[in-house]
Amino acid sequence: MSQRKTGQKYEGAKWRLMSDMRLQRKLSKNVKLNNMRLQRKLSNNSSSRMKIIRRVSGLLSFTARAFSVNGDAKTSGYKNRNSFLSLHHWVRRKPWNQEEVLQSSKLKRFSLNDISKATNEFNSVLGQGGFGRVYKGWVKENTFAAAKWGTGLGIAVKSLHGSSAQGYKEWLAEIKFLGELSHPNLVELIGYCLEGKQRLLVFEFMPHGSLDKHLFKRGSHFKPLSWKLRTSIALGAAKGLAYLHSEEANVIYRDLKTANILIDSRYNAKLSDFGFAKYGPGEDQTHVSTRIAGTIGYLAPEYAIRGYLTKKSDIYSFGVVLLEILTGRSVNERHLLETGYDLISWAMPYLTSENGILYVMDAEIKGQYTVRAAQGAFSLALKCISEDSKSRPDANQVVQELEQLQDLENSENIRSETLQTVL
Repeated sequence: MSQRKTGQKYEGAKWRLMSDMRLQRKLSKNVKLNNMRLQRKLSNNSSSRMKIIRRVSGLLSFTARAFSVNGDAKTSGYKNRNSFLSLHHWVRRKPWNQEEVLQSSKLKRFSLNDISKATNEFNSVLGQGGFGRVYKGWVKENTFAAAKWGTGLGIAVKSLHGSSAQGYKEWLAEIKFLGELSHPNLVELIGYCLEGKQRLLVFEFMPHGSLDKHLFKRGSHFKPLSWKLRTSIALGAAKGLAYLHSEEANVIYRDLKTANILIDSRYNAKLSDFGFAKYGPGEDQTHVSTRIAGTIGYLAPEYAIRGYLTKKSDIYSFGVVLLEILTGRSVNERHLLETGYDLISWAMPYLTSENGILYVMDAEIKGQYTVRAAQGAFSLALKCISEDSKSRPDANQVVQELEQLQDLENSENIRSETLQTVL
């Protein structure tokens, strides 16, 4: 190919990327408007705040959907993060220095030309959101140079337009945290690109998309997850969270939800989207006071109302996720919200009896679990969503209980098979 034609293709790719960025600027303006409206509602007395948090989530979340790194082009899990309609209660803090973050990172720095080649000139769109689009691409596994389409290592490239201050902060936060942290249950950030106002992140591609797509059947090719896969995914997510909460990492995730739990080719769960992550409190602190950000429906009461952020805030979110895994229903399901309920208030009356538990369990997995295992799983979810943060288990305890549930299920299945053999 001549140098002139190559230059034309590159300029065409840049034009497409800039067009995408202009579209995202319009979306982010809508997000800011929603944030302002929601903040006015939250300024009411504290007794009404919890009601607002529970009820308004589904009514507003359709306005924009923020992306996560997963999915495919048509039924992508790369969703608009703005489904959270973040409740911005800003506090002053010293911002990270971009140069210091980038210099300390061990991530690969891609050129825009590198990424343009890897993504076929930004022609394969996986999804889009308020802060940018996500593109599919391929690179060579050893060098990360652009590879022939469909060969090598699949990547997902998230772009963030330059005019979004919040998008820039999240871009830098993802580099800061995922550039330092590494765990089998965290999505891998391979590298980044910074050229002018164009900022991109390069992630490993997760072929099975996000957990919410499977649970809520958002796409004809998404089949219901089995009970065994659901408990395995819950355990994987819990292990990722336990690592974040460890003394080594000391990170509060702040945006745990089914949309941010990605599934790889072997159905291993990986946490993604670290734009809202924060370091946890120090030894002499009980919590972190910060702006409220996250996804409505998953926010712990003490955090949603007062801005008190602790690792137990993540545990509350995990409890909501576990309820979604067990029931197959979204915390922000419109049908429930229209009847005056959210997932928690709908499920709570049924969780005190054996028959009630069977009623709320996802019908797609009927007959795949034992009653004892189902009771144990719902019991754990209830502990996690306790309104008293001190009563919630820590992440290591969650992992331990889920492992015990798997052991219980396996032992009961073995006994059942043995009994059938004898009979």
